[in-house]
Amino acid sequence: MYLPRPDQARDPDEWRAFLRTHPFGQLIASGRGRDVPVISPVPFILEPDDTVLLHLATPNPVWAAIEENPMVVLAVTGDAVYIPGPWKAIGDEDPAEGVPTQYYGAVQLTARIEMLPGEAATLDVLRRMIAVFEVSGALADPQVHRSKLAGIRAARLHPTGERPITAKFKYGGNVDGAHRRAVAERLAARDQPGDSAARAALLHRLKNPQSPGRTDP
Repeated sequence: MYLPRPDQARDPDEWRAFLRTHPFGQLIASGRGRDVPVISPVPFILEPDDTVLLHLATPNPVWAAIEENPMVVLAVTGDAVYIPGPWKAIGDEDPAEGVPTQYYGAVQLTARIEMLPGEAATLDVLRRMIAVFEVSGALADPQVHRSKLAGIRAARLHPTGERPITAKFKYGGNVDGAHRRAVAERLAARDQPGDSAARAALLHRLKNPQSPGRTDP
């Protein structure tokens, strides 16, 4: 992923917060000797130790690729919006010469995947995920569906490598505050899906201008 300095994470808490509020991504397994990788959409939860828990259907072809090669990438994007060129013009600048762009957040986690075999491990992952997603607290314990557990496989992702986390938050960091505030106002006025979240990310980074550091956990 192309990662210019203005778009780098300010600190590890920025990408952690992003993964916790965007717990759905693409699990990418390259396998061995394949023409194309296997890519599977997947919900997940980020653990306090920066590992990731997830589960998928047992017949999912991604498992075969993982058995060939346990190194995977979890790619997550969100808060993506189109920024029209004229929005980036302020004062006496010509709106027709504004450069359009996209604002978005993206995190790519490179990891070694650990399979979690056995009913007890699967139930543990299900309980942890239910605790995150089922805010009502009204759902029965997953053990009531014990007969269906063979239909899913659970796993834990362990971030690894020289740079296991690559995080990008592209919200106008290459321009000054006046131009970014103008875009924020126009996002508020447009108020289409995604605009509110993108505006919040823009303003957060505007208020926290410290130099971005490494994004490794």
